[in-house]
Amino acid sequence: MGSAGDARSAQLAELRRRMAAIPARGVEVVERPPTAAELHRELLPVPSALAGLLPEGGVPKGAVVAYSGASSLLTGLLAAVTGAGGYAAAVGLPRLGLLAAAEMGADLGRLAVISEPGPDPVEVAAVLLDGLDLVVVGLAGISVPPSRTRVLAARARSKGATLVVTGGAWSGPMLRIDSRIAGYSGLGRGRGRLRSMRLDVCVRGRSAPERTGTLGLHPRDGRVEWFVPESDSSPTVGAARDVAS
Repeated sequence: MGSAGDARSAQLAELRRRMAAIPARGVEVVERPPTAAELHRELLPVPSALAGLLPEGGVPKGAVVAYSGASSLLTGLLAAVTGAGGYAAAVGLPRLGLLAAAEMGADLGRLAVISEPGPDPVEVAAVLLDGLDLVVVGLAGISVPPSRTRVLAARARSKGATLVVTGGAWSGPMLRIDSRIAGYSGLGRGRGRLRSMRLDVCVRGRSAPERTGTLGLHPRDGRVEWFVPESDSSPTVGAARDVAS
């Protein structure tokens, strides 16, 4: 006899119960919003190859990041955070490869996966921000109203949790990261073994110069590792551009 609304409420209640069971990340995060200086000091772990393209050498905790492009970089972010002892969640990303995440060093015991969050993945993400270090949410093509993005940005900032949104329209993120597959090595005419993959990456921050570069991904000693190709050791810095809109 239960309605879809009842099921939705039960799902959110269960998420809140699970969030309450996660060890606290510090009393200060709960008692007051972090100052701007604290946000700049505390950075979320990221793949080392990506750090050189980011304005501060990392993603500030409490930031909102809009991402588009290859899913491997999202997987790398989740792996970096959980592998460093943090907690993360992937919402609305049914094609997320858990094996790939584990090969990149993810601690799957610290990763919550909600492949089908229902019609409002943003609401689910808002609940998860209460107790996690990183929440990656697939928007399934929706355009989130600015009034709502501001509320979520304030919530992420107050909780010291980083929100990464992908697959939809989101206004006013702190960072925009775009990537595309630039090529593979090791494959001949339909034959051979894949040795590496390259991604062209572009990072834009608020009033910060645009940075572009190439990242590589290759298997090594039973794991999959990120690296910076030798020909692309220095990022290209462009003119400053505001991404608030």
